[in-house]
Amino acid sequence: MSIKKSILKPKEMAALLKLKFGGKKINGQHRNGNLKNDSNLAYCYNTLDKVSRSFAAVIRQLPEEISDVVCLFYLILRALDSIEDDMELSRDDKINLLREFYSKNYKRGWNISNVGDKEEYRDLLANYDKVIEAFLVLEVKYQEIITDICQKMGAGMADFVEEEVTSIKDYNLYCHYVAGLVGIGLSDIFSASEIESRELESKEELSNSMGLFLQKTNIVRDYKEDLDENRNFWPEEIWTQYSAKFEDFSLNPEKLESISCLNHMVNDALSHATDCLDYLKILRNERVFRFCAIPQAMAIATLAEVYNNQKVFTENVKIRKGLAAKLILSADSIQEVVKIYQEMTSVIAGKIQHGTPNAKETSELIHKMNAYCKLALTEAHKTHEIA
Repeated sequence: MSIKKSILKPKEMAALLKLKFGGKKINGQHRNGNLKNDSNLAYCYNTLDKVSRSFAAVIRQLPEEISDVVCLFYLILRALDSIEDDMELSRDDKINLLREFYSKNYKRGWNISNVGDKEEYRDLLANYDKVIEAFLVLEVKYQEIITDICQKMGAGMADFVEEEVTSIKDYNLYCHYVAGLVGIGLSDIFSASEIESRELESKEELSNSMGLFLQKTNIVRDYKEDLDENRNFWPEEIWTQYSAKFEDFSLNPEKLESISCLNHMVNDALSHATDCLDYLKILRNERVFRFCAIPQAMAIATLAEVYNNQKVFTENVKIRKGLAAKLILSADSIQEVVKIYQEMTSVIAGKIQHGTPNAKETSELIHKMNAYCKLALTEAHKTHEIA
């Protein structure tokens, strides 16, 4: 994300400066003074900063009761994902490791070398014994939630090592395994901590949509990166409507067929957007809300950036740093998140080329989302008046 792109956007530059130098911060301070007393947990937080700066920030600002739990939940699933992403691992070794990985969290001293497609991921797995030690300190109720999700996710990933993502049904199932389960696990953690209502445990469909919205956004955005790594998560049922070969989109990015396929994938991701807002409306803890809302705001902004954008097929497209900072600072209430959704759907609407394939579907999705957002703001305003 280039800062230069935000220079001509005064509000974005102001947000960048405010986030960096003062004012409203999202980095929590509650863990930093205590980490020196626990070298294993210190390693986990230091590694979290390396493998995901964006999630590290929102995890650190969570209530202290669950920040360590979510940090370890993320690292454990990041390690599992690193195994799946390593294209150098033999097929049989990968499948066995994915299916057995959940049990490693109870095996003190276990680690594995030279696994992962990036240095920071290889380091995580090479020092996984430290993660295990930190995990075993957690309350049993949290260990059980993390283990259950890890087992289901590993088994699902292993299934898709053997089977490609062919149909839209496959695509939804794959995204459930790698991301929907994360949303469900987080809801279970929030509920078990009693920071949020136990009602969240019964909202599996909404929790799943939270994960699918983020995952599908990443899959659309990461077309070029995945192609370069010989990976393909776009369902054949969609992309074969526009090309005989998946790589042809990168060779002919400007063609109507390429852009139409991209927009088809964006529409599919957008179908989960209102579920995400329904989930956010349930949350009551401000820090938990921000933890959940910031990635969702980033996702809708990313979809607005990639929609109808042929650069997706030739480079790694990201939103502006200034816009990211603005979203981070703004996403602190359901009213503000709804406004972000309205702003980004307006951007998408302005890019629709009417008369082209999928344009009508995009227009219908945007109309539905705008109606939903208008109602949500009215409800929020009435609730505020009553309070």
